[in-house]
Amino acid sequence: MTKHHVKKGDEVLVLAGREKGKQGRIIAVFPKKSRVIVEGLQLIKRHTRKNQQNPQGTIVEREGTIHISNVRKTAPKGA
Repeated sequence: MTKHHVKKGDEVLVLAGREKGKQGRIIAVFPKKSRVIVEGLQLIKRHTRKNQQNPQGTIVEREGTIHISNVRKTAPKGA
């Protein structure tokens, strides 16, 4: 498994792409795919099937992945 410069919980700055210049906290890291999920960034819409909680079905917005080379670790906001 490869070692990466960021881990879950780190504050990062996005360096490239649609979310360039924005900051957030890492929710998950996928080392085999070299991708990360950053809280509140790269939002995508997912359609869900009908079920008991949502009889009509619904559209859910959630975070998508960003390539690990497009993020840089920053100091936490409180530090």
